[in-house]
Amino acid sequence: METYAILRDLAVIVICAKAFGLLARRCKAPMVVGEIIAGLVIGPCLLNIVQPTDFINKMAEIGVVLIMFSAGLETNLQELKKSGFAALIIACVGVFVPLVGGSLLYMGIYGFASFGTDEFFKGVFIGSIMTATSVGITVEVLKEMGYLKSRVGQTILSAAIIDDIIGIIVLTFVLGFKDPDSNALLVSGKIVLFLILSVIVGFIFYKLFKYYDDKHVHTRRIPIIAISLCFAMAYVAERYFGIADITGAYIAGIILCNVRDAEYIDRKVSVNGYMFFAPMFFVGIGLKTDFSNVDTSMILFSVGFVIVALLTKIIGCGLISKCFKYSWADSLKIGIGMMTRGEVALIITNKGLGLGIIDSSYFTAVILLIIISSIVTPLLLKYLFSKYPEKALTENT
Repeated sequence: METYAILRDLAVIVICAKAFGLLARRCKAPMVVGEIIAGLVIGPCLLNIVQPTDFINKMAEIGVVLIMFSAGLETNLQELKKSGFAALIIACVGVFVPLVGGSLLYMGIYGFASFGTDEFFKGVFIGSIMTATSVGITVEVLKEMGYLKSRVGQTILSAAIIDDIIGIIVLTFVLGFKDPDSNALLVSGKIVLFLILSVIVGFIFYKLFKYYDDKHVHTRRIPIIAISLCFAMAYVAERYFGIADITGAYIAGIILCNVRDAEYIDRKVSVNGYMFFAPMFFVGIGLKTDFSNVDTSMILFSVGFVIVALLTKIIGCGLISKCFKYSWADSLKIGIGMMTRGEVALIITNKGLGLGIIDSSYFTAVILLIIISSIVTPLLLKYLFSKYPEKALTENT
């Protein structure tokens, strides 16, 4: 009987995720917003049709691993090299300022804590949720207006790619310090060792994939072996180095992002992710969101969380852009273009919930941030580019 109940839950989750996702897209919002709302509707918050179970949580974990693997595959290393020093510094400051701002927000509302205590760690984790940028919406807006290849557009794109990498590294450090037996030297050493291992494994597997890919183009074995590498890297990262499994999956994607069939691998992986595993993750977020614990202080925190998350990206990325001889208008465009949050913020929050760092009521603030940033960013960018137009770069620039 339990098996049949699981099948029923899967059917409800998949169909509702797609229905609400399409509805969100019609409303010019990301499909992920609709999928989260689907979880809120069918879960304990409203209709209580589906309960969050251990099986759903395991499927969601596979979903998030595949999402990060796909993100790694879509990373453009050539673009990272071309973006140069400016994009790197913009990304670094764009991570640091929200990290500090989020930590101070939490401690300002709930009280300042001593270094090393659980409350201090919780505050830093709240800051880490704010770090990563979701540039998908910004890219679509820039494409629509014909500014993706402009200097500002390329800077936003490159900085956002680096931003995501730094955000995942920050998450790895923060989760590493959660271990009471860990210390800064031990955590740093594990990360360095894992990165060294990743370079070695990456070089070997890249050469093997490149050789095999040249011999057997578009064979189904390529994505099968690629997914195996993804899961293996995720397992090794978590099991032997105490690093988040999503970090291993992301690096596996980066290892393969320059092979000839990278797009083919991504397309095959996305079939599983798009149709089943990714909806399980995003709907699962809604299922685990609990509004019963939301009180006045949580509402106050959620409002402050959204304001601080938006402003710290504008201040951090915008002001540092001015140091690289961008105009004030272009600096503001870059800051606003880096404002959007999405999958990575949800992934970090979900990790915190799984480790008991935060409770499910904090999903309220994160979901509110995703929805508001997804709506406000395109509107502000369209206004700024229409008022302060910029010459688009040619293909050869």
